[in-house]
Amino acid sequence: MSLSMHESSVAVFKRMLGALSALLVKAETHAASRKIDPEALLGARLFPDMFSFTRQVQLTCDFAKLCCARLSGIEAPKHEDKEAAFPELKARIAATLAFIESVPANAIDGTENKDITLKIAGKDTQMKGRDYLLFFALPNFYFHATTAYDLLRHNGIEVGKRDFLGIT
Repeated sequence: MSLSMHESSVAVFKRMLGALSALLVKAETHAASRKIDPEALLGARLFPDMFSFTRQVQLTCDFAKLCCARLSGIEAPKHEDKEAAFPELKARIAATLAFIESVPANAIDGTENKDITLKIAGKDTQMKGRDYLLFFALPNFYFHATTAYDLLRHNGIEVGKRDFLGIT
């Protein structure tokens, strides 16, 4: 049995975005119970030149929606990157999930050899759909999801691997 492009993308994105949304609930609850200004978590960075927690969540969503859009040929919804609170980030995840769930499986399946062109560092880069999914979209998606998790863990939110994986 082979693994389809849809299963390799949408199923992964749905599971991990659901886990990320649950992490946001834990972070919001932690901040409220300890009387921590939510901005301390939302603006947290691992290092000054890295993106904030909020931006990590936005980028996790972006890599999921743009991957599905590029593979399927369906236009992705636009987000203004103005989220400034946990409920707004949860809404961003919910909107991303709604979009990727709306993309028909047959629009993504069979795109292994589709030419995908995107700008990387201002330069047009072309790759096949399979390579785009496996070596660009998924690694970037996981990088930003992992960094968001790490920021919460570093800031004292009691989460573990099961939370990251969405196994609760």
